[in-house]
Amino acid sequence: MTTLEKAKKGEVAVRGLSKSFALKGQPLAVLRDLNLNIRAGESLAIVGPSGCGKTTLLRVLAGLEAPDSGEVLIDGAKVGGVGRERAIIFQEPRLLPWLNVLRNVGFGLEMRGLPRDRAEAHARRYIRLVGLAEFEEAYPRQLSGGMAQRVGIARALTVQPEILLLDEPLGALDAMTKLTMQEELARIWREEQVTLILVTHDLEEAIFLADRVLVLPKEKGAVPRLINVELPRPRDRNDTVFVAMRRQLMAEFGLH
Repeated sequence: MTTLEKAKKGEVAVRGLSKSFALKGQPLAVLRDLNLNIRAGESLAIVGPSGCGKTTLLRVLAGLEAPDSGEVLIDGAKVGGVGRERAIIFQEPRLLPWLNVLRNVGFGLEMRGLPRDRAEAHARRYIRLVGLAEFEEAYPRQLSGGMAQRVGIARALTVQPEILLLDEPLGALDAMTKLTMQEELARIWREEQVTLILVTHDLEEAIFLADRVLVLPKEKGAVPRLINVELPRPRDRNDTVFVAMRRQLMAEFGLH
C-alpha cells in the first residue's frame, strides 16, 4: 500500500472521557465520563448549547487536547496526540495567503515530504472534487467565503484521512451558501467514505448530514443522548419525518 492509499478504517471509541478547565481557580467540568462508539464511515453530528463541551470533545478526538481521564481509541489504538489518520476543519479555513489554491491544497503533502509536482498532481483531484478546478491559480483574497471553505475541505481530504473532524465549518457562511455547502459535504462524505464528525449549532444541518446526532447537555450530571437519523439520502428538508425530527431536537433544548 502506498502512502497515498487510504485504508478503509476510521472507527472511534470513547471510554470514560472526562475533561475540565480552570475557571477563577476552580475546575469547570465540560465532559464527564463520556462513552461513545462511532462506526467507520459513519457521519456523526454533535450538538448542544454553548459551553457544553462540543468543541472540547472534537479537540480531544483530534489529539489537540488531552483528557483528564478516560481514553480515545481509533481502530483499537489509543490516541496520544495528533495523527495522520485524522484531519480537522475549523470555522475559518485558515488558508496561507501567499499560496494559490493549488499550493494550499497540496501543502500538507509537501510537509510530509512528497515532491511538489506529485503533491500538486494529487491535490488537483480534490480541487475538482470540491468544484474549484477553474480556480487553481487563484489566491485566498480572490475567493468568496464558501470557496475558501471548499479549499479548506480539499486540503484536509488531500492527506486522505480516515476521520474528518469539522468544527462548525459552515457557521460563518451566508444562508444560501451554507445550504449549498451542506449539499457538498453530504456528497463528499458519500464519495470519500470517511468517518465524519461534525460540531454544529445548526440543528437542521445536523439532521441533514448525520447518521446519528449526539446531544450534549449543559446541565451538570445530565446524560448525553444519541439520536438515530433514520432518513433516506439524499434528504428532503421538507419531508414530514425530517420536520418532526427537527422539532424533536429543538425540544431537547426547550425550543418550540
